[in-house]
This record gives sequence, C-alpha cells and structure tokens, in this order.
Amino acid sequence: MMKTADLVLTQEWDKTFPKSDRADHSKVTFINRYGITLAADMYVPKNANGKLPAIAVSGPFGAVKEQCSGLYAQTMAERGFLTIAFDPSFTGESGGQPRYMASPDINTEDFMAAVDFLSLHDKVDPDRIGIIGICGWGGMAINTAALDTRIKATVASTMYDMSRVNAKGYFDSEDSEEARYRLKAAINAQRLEDCKNGSYKRAGGVIDPLPDDAPFFVKDYHDYYKTDRGYHPRSLNSNDGWNIVGCQSFINQPILQYANEIRSAVLLIHGEKAHSCYFSRDAYENMTKDSKYADNKELLIIPDAVHTDLYDGGEKNAIPFDKLEAFFREYL
Repeated sequence: MMKTADLVLTQEWDKTFPKSDRADHSKVTFINRYGITLAADMYVPKNANGKLPAIAVSGPFGAVKEQCSGLYAQTMAERGFLTIAFDPSFTGESGGQPRYMASPDINTEDFMAAVDFLSLHDKVDPDRIGIIGICGWGGMAINTAALDTRIKATVASTMYDMSRVNAKGYFDSEDSEEARYRLKAAINAQRLEDCKNGSYKRAGGVIDPLPDDAPFFVKDYHDYYKTDRGYHPRSLNSNDGWNIVGCQSFINQPILQYANEIRSAVLLIHGEKAHSCYFSRDAYENMTKDSKYADNKELLIIPDAVHTDLYDGGEKNAIPFDKLEAFFREYL
C-alpha cells in the first residue's frame, strides 16, 4: 500500500527570501515509488480560479526548498502558476534513510513523483505541467524530461551534469581510467570505515573559512551558502555536506544519455561567466544534434552572470523570470 509517512514540518517562514503577498503558501507531502515521503512548499496565486498550469521545482544539488527552489517557485506562483518546491529524498524535511544520500535513479523519481502529485491535485490542469531544475537538479530535470512524457516543458537553470562531474572532475580534469580508479578505490575504502564505525562520514559542505588560494567558483559558492545571502541550517552545502559515499553511483551512470530524444520543450539558462557553463552548452548541443525535436529547445546565456547569480539573482537580478514565464505560457 502506498502510504505517506508523518513528517515533522516547520510551520514558520524560514526561507532565505521574503514571503510574497501575491501567493498563498502551504506545506504538502507526497510519496515516490520507493515509498519515500517528500516534503514540499506549495505556492498558489492569490485569488486563482479554475485549473492552473503547474510547475515542480528542485535544486541546487545539496540545497533545500527554503533556498533557491522556493524563490523560483514563489515567483512563478506570483505569475499565475501553481508551484511546489520540494526537498529530494534523504535531505531537508523529506524522508528517506540513511540521510544525505543521492541517487540518479531515486532523484529522477523524486521529480516524477512531484508530477504525480501535481497531476492529481484538484487545482491543477494535468495536461499543463512543467518542471524547473537548478544546478545539479537541472541535470536531473533533463533526465526526467527524457523519461516522463507527462512533462510539457522543462527549465534547467545554471545546470550541472552530476554524473559527468563525479566521473570526470571539474572541467573534465580527471577524465581518465586511472583517476576514476583512484576515486572509486577511495570511496570503497570509506565504505568499510563507515561499516566499522556504524555511521557515515560527511564530505563537508562549502569550505569555510576560505583559503587565500581558493578558486573563484569556490568563492562563488561560499558567497551564497555560507553567508546571510543563502545560508540555511538544513542545507547540506551550508553545513557538513553529503556523505562521502553518497554520490558513488553517479560515477558510472550517465544521466543525460537520451536527452536528444526529449520531444517536449526545454530551456537551458546559464551565466556567461559561470564556471559551469560548459555543462549547459554541451547538453544543448547533445540535445539538438541529429534530433527531430530541436525546434522547441533553447539555450539562453545571461551576460556577465556567474553560477550563483542564477540561484537568487545576485546583485544583477540575473534570473530571467520574464523569459521563464513566457516559456511556460507558450508550452503549458
């Protein structure tokens, strides 16, 4: 029997962004096909009537719904969409044991379960459902769009391909059999240590304090996750990070294998100066190359924006919400 677990959900407003007076907010839960109960914030446009187009939002990888995904969800609700921002399995207020694990399969399923929930909601038009994935969840969103034919439109914002970065390192700098072998050997050794200790060692979140020689993208993450701008006590990236063994399965399970078979609309958005921009450029090329469904695919590069500018807008108001609204209105 499919039954949701009882989760303890925070009722006070504890987001990293102000509460809107143009959208109603409530807590909801739903279940995925592995029996894990997921927690979400639902945002409904004030005075909405009839069946609404709906959007499920998640990300970044290691963040919680009180951070970027909630901002995206609330803003899109202000623009007429019923939205949910959810915590993935094993993180935030969602269920799943052990904590702080990630899975390309289960995390794709989390998005599909969100579509289940929205499809059956009495205020939602089930034929007008889209998804937004941010950072690592941008890759998950594309993977979900390749699998779930109910999704009519997908946005991947400041996207990371988590399988690629785990298998090849940043900028593909560790893309060799030897480098992958060393990585796998270290993780497997940690598995035994965890078994001996009866607990999982955490990898550590964003480094703090910053060393003087930290690369720019590390400083970029620190500026968001470790400051008042984006810190949240339930965010993995703001605190002790994933379990060291938590992302092991990403190494040999590429998630974007069938992206060029996606028939529904996809919009990739990335900052011009983001260290991660190559993920979206390559994903778009793969998605459209020799594809019969390229006409509704788009890559939008935001001038001068860095990776975290698309988390909360940064100081540039970099998130192109007008474009997101136009995209979803066209395809939902």
